[in-house]
Amino acid sequence: MDNTTHFGFKDVATQDKQGMVRSVFDSVANKYDLMNDVLSFGAHRLWKHYTIAMANVKTGDKVLDIAGGTGDLARAFAAKVGDTGQVVLSDINAAMLNEGRKNLINKGVAGVEFVQLSGEQIPFADNSFDCVSIAFGLRNVTDKDQCIREMYRVLKPGGSMLILEFSKTNIVPLEKFYDFYSFNVMPKLGKFIANDEESYQYLAESIRKHPDQETLKQMVLDAGFGLCEYHNLSGGIVALHKGIKIP
Repeated sequence: MDNTTHFGFKDVATQDKQGMVRSVFDSVANKYDLMNDVLSFGAHRLWKHYTIAMANVKTGDKVLDIAGGTGDLARAFAAKVGDTGQVVLSDINAAMLNEGRKNLINKGVAGVEFVQLSGEQIPFADNSFDCVSIAFGLRNVTDKDQCIREMYRVLKPGGSMLILEFSKTNIVPLEKFYDFYSFNVMPKLGKFIANDEESYQYLAESIRKHPDQETLKQMVLDAGFGLCEYHNLSGGIVALHKGIKIP
């Protein structure tokens, strides 16, 4: 890897990014769900519902949710796989993982394992999971290609990988509104609700540095996936990429 990478719009030393991202999520963890609802007008729940539907997870499956944060996907996956399946909720950030653990315990969700890990170094054997997901987390990973390769490695042949992430809209009026909203409204709401304007400025910038739909699709194919398709949501503001590990 290069010696430098991006942290939002800033160039930083590659070895420093992980710690800087950790600081962001340490700061926003306890307000994360509230901010998601406010900033997306509740749409993040629909995006995640669509992701679960596209996963086609069934009873008895094993699922790994990377950067799973407060546990929205893990909770839905647990209901799909049932008592005979397994769901691993993982996050590199201890504060976010603790929020996920609290949320699932409070909602009475059982059978979910909690593991602190980096998506670039997944501590599971090859061909371990039927499904691997990452929602709104890939853009914060330092080496995205390595993360996708690791997800490919731990998937069973025939398994599916799902990447739900902010992306690029080609609808000009929507793009102009979204740019204004991202850089003028999001950070101010972050300051007002979470007392952290700087972290939400970074999150807005990180969206603009994330690969567009076609670039990310090619990254998935380059990692070894035999098939990748993507679905634009909310006019392309968000995209769901689904990769299949061909046996």
